[in-house]
Amino acid sequence: MAAVSVPIRSSRPGIGSKWQTRLYGKKKTKKKTKKRPEEHGMNEKATMPPSQQQVRSERAPLLQRVPVEEGQRVHYPNQTVRKFCTIALTTIPLLTLAIVFFCIAIAGQSDLFGDHQTENSPFSGDVSSSSASASEYKLPHAAWPASDGISYDELKQILHDTPSPERAREWSQYYTAGPHLTGKNRSQAEWTAQKWEEFGLKSSIVSYDVYLNYPVDHRLALLKDGEVEFEASLEEDVLDEDPTSGLEDRVPTFHGYSASGNVTAPYVYCNYGTYEDYEGLQKAGVELKGKIALIKYGGIFRGLKLKRASELGMVGGVIYSDPGDDGEITEENGYKTYPDGPARNPSSVQRGSVEYLSVAPGDPTTIGYPSLPGAPRQSTDGKIPDIPSIPISYAEALPLLKALNGHGPNASSFPSSWHTGGLAYKEVHYNIGPTPDSITLNLMNEQEYVTTPLWNVIGIVNGSIPDEVIVIGNHRDAWIAGGAGDPNSGSAALMEVIRSFGVALDAGWKPLRTIVFASWDGEEYGLLGSTEWVEEYLPWLSEATVAYINVDVGARGPNFQTSAAPVLNKLIEATTAEIQSPNQTTPNQTVRDLWSGRISTMGSGSDFTAFQDFAGISCIDVGFGAGPKDPVYHYHSNYDSFHWMETYGDPGWLYHVTIAKIIAILAAKLVEAPVIGFSAGEYAQGLEKYLDSIKTKAQTLTDPGAGEGVSNDTFQPLEKAITAFQTTASSFDNQAAQLTALLHSPKSPQRPAARTDLYNSAREINTKYKLLERQFLYAPGLDSRTWFKHVVFAPGLWTGYAGATFPGIVEGLEEGNRTAVGKWVDIIGGRVEGARGLLRG
Repeated sequence: MAAVSVPIRSSRPGIGSKWQTRLYGKKKTKKKTKKRPEEHGMNEKATMPPSQQQVRSERAPLLQRVPVEEGQRVHYPNQTVRKFCTIALTTIPLLTLAIVFFCIAIAGQSDLFGDHQTENSPFSGDVSSSSASASEYKLPHAAWPASDGISYDELKQILHDTPSPERAREWSQYYTAGPHLTGKNRSQAEWTAQKWEEFGLKSSIVSYDVYLNYPVDHRLALLKDGEVEFEASLEEDVLDEDPTSGLEDRVPTFHGYSASGNVTAPYVYCNYGTYEDYEGLQKAGVELKGKIALIKYGGIFRGLKLKRASELGMVGGVIYSDPGDDGEITEENGYKTYPDGPARNPSSVQRGSVEYLSVAPGDPTTIGYPSLPGAPRQSTDGKIPDIPSIPISYAEALPLLKALNGHGPNASSFPSSWHTGGLAYKEVHYNIGPTPDSITLNLMNEQEYVTTPLWNVIGIVNGSIPDEVIVIGNHRDAWIAGGAGDPNSGSAALMEVIRSFGVALDAGWKPLRTIVFASWDGEEYGLLGSTEWVEEYLPWLSEATVAYINVDVGARGPNFQTSAAPVLNKLIEATTAEIQSPNQTTPNQTVRDLWSGRISTMGSGSDFTAFQDFAGISCIDVGFGAGPKDPVYHYHSNYDSFHWMETYGDPGWLYHVTIAKIIAILAAKLVEAPVIGFSAGEYAQGLEKYLDSIKTKAQTLTDPGAGEGVSNDTFQPLEKAITAFQTTASSFDNQAAQLTALLHSPKSPQRPAARTDLYNSAREINTKYKLLERQFLYAPGLDSRTWFKHVVFAPGLWTGYAGATFPGIVEGLEEGNRTAVGKWVDIIGGRVEGARGLLRG
């Protein structure tokens, strides 16, 4: 088995703040910087020195970093002698091979050993014409196509039987016991790596020096004629029933990547702060410039609420969670609030990042390359907000909303998306404002920006095929001391997945493909840890990775949810059909029986983003979520705690166990199947569906009064390419299915040479499946956000979380730019043709 190693780099301590004692204890730290990089004039991308580039070696044959600078060539002593030896050592073997093949030709023998037979294999003709010929690959192990060491059925049984509620609870209790902000959780990283080693994984810690902020101070006051009418505490209530809510070092309420500032101004209620919401305010004649935005969470990524506010001249943002978005489980409907009941605690606050995630994720000062020590730093302009913001609870939003009563139009005069407010029973009228000049908000936000290490944990289980790799990841960092749902339900599940595979290794299992496990740091700020890692190891990932499985919130309710690249659709359907649901109202019902079957498109908001949108690796994200009748989940709040999870979220820890089984069995299918169970046909069907959606959107956005719109004829070249791809994809999937059936048939050829031919056929198919997603990458990237390379999937420019399909075309339509629409029709058509060519070649 080829070994994969991940280098461990030295890292430095993080930075403190005025709240250092309360937040992180009295440990002395060394400040890196207080200034944003643009203040130092670091606006140009530069490159990494050769000393930071990893050399591919026998110890690390796969991992290869991205070099971005050419250093001076190293000259060795005795170069003449070395050159002579190199020529001799190259020439002698070639001469020997030439003599052997000459003898074979004379004997008229086409097979070196005289016994090469395919035993009527239908794939023998394909092998002879493929790049993966019989002389190129050897069987990965003697038992192929069966599993090595133990049978596949035995492996699956171990993965079914090993995860336990007791162990999931144990892992959750550890991860949620204290604060673990990005760059402040080194001890958790070390503990995680140690546990993985105990389970049989070779593990290491990989650090990056990232630019981010920690809170220093904040204030929000409602002023009337300059006098304080209401002073917000900007705190969540300490609950006796919930121990972590009262920790002395609990994390203050703040926004990651928020701007420092102190502003006093009238304010406007801006609903969800979507692009359409701001357009509605402008059409209604509501003055926005110079005002502070009061915005509800929901609808779109929080950073984009501030982005548009800033573009319209607003000077600050206050974002709160409205119980109108909590479904049926509200205080108004008679439910008690947490901790006495399942409704939202009125003091809960959603922290979170406000980086412009749909522009580019990762460290905003190193877009496109990894944040290694000494890396050059770019300006943050256009990547993070330039106006201050703070998050607040609905309890502390009430005085602000009530002060708007009677000022400006009412939300009822706006479209239905404005009618979701849930505080009318608290005497809130949802007037828009703005408030008169006599009623203002003072918003003060002080943040300390630093460059500090974060720590990913990487674990490896080496397989027999070194260039077919499955990556499985979950992020470890959280905004609060808890994080029992986000992310540590996923962390607990990942621990059980790894422990289960460890039991299989102890039983003698030797995986066919390599598995890489990742515990990411920095996800909450902007997918930092995963993005920097993907940017660093892009050449290896492009060459080797088959798929990435992501689990973020593993369990916070009973409803299975997933988003996936289309090639993985059938695999997740088959996997969920094998695993019983904790809900056994009908005996033996599976997760698939209770799941709606809906598979969302890939957007952003979690660690699959860099894999899918930058590296072109097929991804899937899985987890159990809550429905409108389930207990309210306190997202990014102190009340996303171990106590909440054990009381309301997953009281028996059974959904933690179930998501662990889903991940483990899905991984086993990807790792052990002789022919990878992808479906190119599902991708082709997806492309057709996405194009139909684009056509509908084009008709919706066409303004008859503005002249000729975008007709369906514009899309004909792309439609033609997709139709041709559908035919090829169907044929390719049939070929894969035939090979799979033959390999599992009692009549499968057993002679060594025939099995080698079959293996080469499988390798050819698997390589094409592996590389299929890469065909949809466009190196220059999307027009307005070049980090995003995928022409089929990207987060919506003004949604951030939700996925947009054919984003280049969508953005052209929304801008009314017919030239851009035509450009992207051609580009995407070319990429579809490239995918078809890959499958046909």
